[in-house]
Amino acid sequence: MLSIRRQCQLLGLCRATIYRERVEESEENLELMRILDHLYTEHPYFGVERMTRELKKEGLLINAKRTRRLLRKMGLVSVLPKPFTTHPRQDEGFKKHPYRLRNVAIVRPNQVWAADITYIPLRKGFVYLVAIVDWFSRKVLSYRLSNTLDSRFCIEALLEALGKWGRPEIFNTDQGCQFTSDLFTGILEAEGIQISWDSRGRAVDNIIVERFWWTLKYEHVYLYEAESMWEAEKGITKYIAWYNSERSHLSLKNKTPDSMYYSQPAALAA
Repeated sequence: MLSIRRQCQLLGLCRATIYRERVEESEENLELMRILDHLYTEHPYFGVERMTRELKKEGLLINAKRTRRLLRKMGLVSVLPKPFTTHPRQDEGFKKHPYRLRNVAIVRPNQVWAADITYIPLRKGFVYLVAIVDWFSRKVLSYRLSNTLDSRFCIEALLEALGKWGRPEIFNTDQGCQFTSDLFTGILEAEGIQISWDSRGRAVDNIIVERFWWTLKYEHVYLYEAESMWEAEKGITKYIAWYNSERSHLSLKNKTPDSMYYSQPAALAA
């Protein structure tokens, strides 16, 4: 019998694209993941051990190994600094970028955009959501849902935001592989955009998007649990339209993101 690698060679297929059919999580694990998401949204500084203790307090049978696996699957990592146990990407030509927002006054639309990914629970599964937000106005410029944590849906959201709203001076993200990929950073560099990466273990470096995740989850996701990705996308689309155009913010002096974004001509610059 031919190996999978040889079969791919004969068919002209990339071996990396051939996987076993994905095994869905059990109902029990999905429920644990929902609880972990609530805990993380409220306490992003909780680590594996603390998360495990909190679950045990609720009478749930779980150990640290299981908690760690589920958190990894959800793409959730404690924001607290950790010991240096892994090495950053060091391949030839890889360029690291600093955090560029420290002591910077953000005073106009399209000065800084930020992006992040979060976990969205469904009734019988889960998906991931990426959003790009204008830092000054809090306006959500674009978003995409995906059932995998690859970089494609992040690139699609980036291209949509650039096509609709022009380009920012600075683009800030964490150091996740989706945002440090050559494809993602290449688009930013081609547009002449300064790339800013959060410092490791700095919870406040991307606080604008983190606040949006909290608001989205408690005002929509946890109240209206979707059956499917299509239903989740429909609900999130409706919520974001309301969030941008009607939801006032104390931090914006009770103005909406749209009114702040369009308050200055810079927002309309290509």
